[in-house]
Amino acid sequence: MIEFKNITKKYPPDVFALRDVSFKIAAKEFVSIVGQSGTGKTTLVKLIIAEEKPTKGKILIGDWDITNIKPYELPILRRQIGVVWQDFKLLPKKTVFENVSFALEVCGETPERINRVVPQVLRVVGLADKHYRFPYQLSGGEQQRVVIARALVHKPKILIADEPTGNLDAINTQGIIEILKKINELGTTVILVTHDREIVNGLKKRVITFDAGTVVSDQIEGKYML
Repeated sequence: MIEFKNITKKYPPDVFALRDVSFKIAAKEFVSIVGQSGTGKTTLVKLIIAEEKPTKGKILIGDWDITNIKPYELPILRRQIGVVWQDFKLLPKKTVFENVSFALEVCGETPERINRVVPQVLRVVGLADKHYRFPYQLSGGEQQRVVIARALVHKPKILIADEPTGNLDAINTQGIIEILKKINELGTTVILVTHDREIVNGLKKRVITFDAGTVVSDQIEGKYML
């Protein structure tokens, strides 16, 4: 599903975000990417969604070499990869339904498909009864669930969650993790980027640990080791 082959990412003048990074993530895996701030985790996400290009090496998504992806191919790639950020980035004057449907509208989807898909993804994240609420009427955990729903509208093969619980309390954090596990059980590859030790240790799933831009540990049933 995802393969990094000897990836190095260098920023001018001489700053290395990643150095000779190689790993594979299989379809339907749930993988935690961990490491302290500044270890290359966010750069990794940007490379997967082709927001950045590597300085050296090759990136494969399925059988597709995206290392030098063309601009016109980016929308095709990004419909296959849903991304959940720590910052909710919800539109404050739109309802839950409208925030989620907006991701389909900008791609020219028909009202019929929008009215079919949006309720489906809202059910997945446990917001079936919150269609007409506005972001200010939601808790932080509910807002993050809207973000996850929005990331699911194109039925992506890969879901990347970059510090999705960073702004949440323990109860809402666990709720978000349970949703990510449910999405994974439905067949989506999930990549969780986090520095939350308790989350990682509780998952008991694969953990790839970064330090100073390199992979220092890759455990099938790992723990947070830093």
